[in-house]
Amino acid sequence: MDRGIERDAPPSRGAGNGATERATSGRVQLAVVVVDREGLVSHWSTGARRLFGAAREEAIGRPAADLLPVSGALPEAAEVTPYGAYTAYDDLGPDLESSLDGRLNFPAAGRARLTVPGDDRSDVLWWAYPLVGPGRERLLVLAADADGLRRQDPDGTGPDGMGCERIAPGFALHTDFPGAEELAGRLPEILPSMSVGESSRIVAQILELGYPVLEFSQNDRVPVTPDWGVPRRAERRARRERAARAAVLGLPAPEERPEESADLEYAAVREHLEFLNEVSGRIGTSLDLSRTIVEVSKAVVPRFTDVAGTYLREQVVAGEGFPDGVPDTTTMWHRVALEHTDEPGRWDDVVPVGEAMPFPAHTPFFQCMTTGEPVLVPRISEEMGHAIASQFEKRDIRPLITHRSMLVVPLKARHVVLGFMILLRHPERPVFNDMDRVTGAELAARAGLVLDNARMYTFQESVAETLQDSMLPHIPPRMAGCDIATRYLPGTLLGRVGGDWFDSVKLPGARTALVVGDVMGHGLNSAAMMGQLRTAVQTMAALDLPPAQLLRNLDDLAQRLGDTYLATCLYAVYDPIASELHLANAGHIPPVLVRAEDGRSELLDLPTGAPIGVGGVPFESMRVRVEPGDRLVMCTDGLVEMRGEDIGVGLATLCESAAHPAASMDDACDTIIRALNTRGGRKDDVALLMARLNGIGPEDVTEWRVARDPVQVGRARAVVREQLHDWGLDRLADIAELLAGELVTNALRHSQGRPVELRLVRGDTLLCEVDDDDHELPTLLNAGPADEFGRGLRLVSTLAREWGASRTSTGKTVWFELTLPRR
Repeated sequence: MDRGIERDAPPSRGAGNGATERATSGRVQLAVVVVDREGLVSHWSTGARRLFGAAREEAIGRPAADLLPVSGALPEAAEVTPYGAYTAYDDLGPDLESSLDGRLNFPAAGRARLTVPGDDRSDVLWWAYPLVGPGRERLLVLAADADGLRRQDPDGTGPDGMGCERIAPGFALHTDFPGAEELAGRLPEILPSMSVGESSRIVAQILELGYPVLEFSQNDRVPVTPDWGVPRRAERRARRERAARAAVLGLPAPEERPEESADLEYAAVREHLEFLNEVSGRIGTSLDLSRTIVEVSKAVVPRFTDVAGTYLREQVVAGEGFPDGVPDTTTMWHRVALEHTDEPGRWDDVVPVGEAMPFPAHTPFFQCMTTGEPVLVPRISEEMGHAIASQFEKRDIRPLITHRSMLVVPLKARHVVLGFMILLRHPERPVFNDMDRVTGAELAARAGLVLDNARMYTFQESVAETLQDSMLPHIPPRMAGCDIATRYLPGTLLGRVGGDWFDSVKLPGARTALVVGDVMGHGLNSAAMMGQLRTAVQTMAALDLPPAQLLRNLDDLAQRLGDTYLATCLYAVYDPIASELHLANAGHIPPVLVRAEDGRSELLDLPTGAPIGVGGVPFESMRVRVEPGDRLVMCTDGLVEMRGEDIGVGLATLCESAAHPAASMDDACDTIIRALNTRGGRKDDVALLMARLNGIGPEDVTEWRVARDPVQVGRARAVVREQLHDWGLDRLADIAELLAGELVTNALRHSQGRPVELRLVRGDTLLCEVDDDDHELPTLLNAGPADEFGRGLRLVSTLAREWGASRTSTGKTVWFELTLPRR
């Protein structure tokens, strides 16, 4: 394979007026020899074998002075060595022996007359580079056959029309000619059997010392470009065609020299490596599993195969954990991709994508997936085609597979088979061979790794989404006296778990607690802390603590959990009966209140406070009057804060978008998200909670005080029935009267001295609350036939839609709800 670069070579710097540019390149076959610090040959290329007549096995480890025709290394008189007679032709450059002693610290070039037994005398051009560094290499010698250059010109002249005797080796800095960077990129190819580290170090020194050139005159220099003598693909194809024509005519096949065979084998290997490198660059551009599967299929068709079908295990397709155990005849395999060069629809109707099926033990597919090794079938026979087709009910796939060459390669990761690819070639195409099997195995290994990365990402993404969904509450759209809508946006696609949260908690007196918080940081640690703080807020809210006291307790908890626990939190309690908000802030951005009367929006000026976890800082609360229809917008700073932008800009945009009229609460949230999320650059999570404060009118609330007298239980039942009749809820009168009587009875029994309070609230449900001054919460009991107590709460639990109890500052509240009948 030709590795040269054809380029116009300009004259060197300092050229005379007669210098002219040449449309040629010094494209020659180079012999490459490396000499170690002991003066022994450590690298001997195929070109060196051709030029000097010594095999690699004979040359490695031999003294370089016995092998190389470097000027000055041997006496001027001819001296016969085991590998030929070398005679110094001129005295260009220092001698080789001095370079082996470490005294050569600059490049040298020369020309020598070479005589090898059995061959004619020929000229050899050579370039020598001293090497420094930690390795054992101390000298690099490049050599070329000058007669080869003469044979390129029928008239025996060089590229400049002068005799080849004028050709001499020399050096040029890489700035002496154009295209130096491209040529430098090709330099590692002169050391094909060395490691990447060794060749990179040597090439760096070559570029520093000077690029090898051919000098045709004092002024004209042409950079040397290596040519390995490997025919191009077109030449190899022509050779195959000549061999085919000879076979048709009954003539003997053209002889192929061993050198050509080696070159062809080397070219074939390079071609397969280039294919693998190209495929590797085309797959894995995305962590999306389905897209990766399509990339793998398209990468091999049609260059490597004509049909490529990809099958994956059921667990991989489902995004579950890593599949366990060796596949068997019960393992389900999903056909996830099919790429082919046949006419459209020919395969799609017979073997559609998405089909799942097991594979019997007698098939090559089962052998591949159980052994984890490629399976090569040069030609699918009629018998094998019938055996494979037998598993496809009501479909005959024999015309699609019979007489085709097949290669089945496993898609493995961490020694587990995730799937396999079925590769088929048309009958007229060369069958898969052993080199194709190796190439297919390497291709499958790379594809398997890419697929496993995509599978793991899909699995982790699913786990993250599940974790985040489980940690965020599912808030009902309607609470007592208010409507609620929420939104959560992850910060990045790779980090769907964050520390932002929102919540709402039902409180006594038909009130609702609204919470938005933001744990500092990202990832699982922040999510774990968020879960702890959210649980603590729910617990303390159920105790009906005032907002400032709740934040104080939350701050104490965060300090006990660790000094790295920091979060901001905004806590608000909405009382729909009193039309009032009671708020406290712990380092959070202020909420926005949108007035229903005129559509005006404003940031509530709250005492900011310090973030949760700082400690030693007091928290303050404030009360804000609201009217029915007002909207409260609470969010985390990820929505309004943008890197490189003042947060005031985001807050102003929040106020403006929140005031925009919308048909529903969800539409209002979407308007805010669109206005703030399209600016770009957002990296943080976003939690958004919007509440429309509808309020509960005085006509929907009734309260009574019940004296501490058992006779008052009957009166309480009567007033409940009467009020429900006035509200037109007679269908609930019997149940409400019964359950209210049980709660009042318990309250009177445990009251310490203050009268019991009974309240009925008509909203989306019928709420009944009973307050007393006893702080001990009631519990459900299993009452036996002879027990006098314990049946009241069991009755409430059975008949009510929902019930509960919570402590208050003066005692406790026990409540139940009943579903309103449809009108």
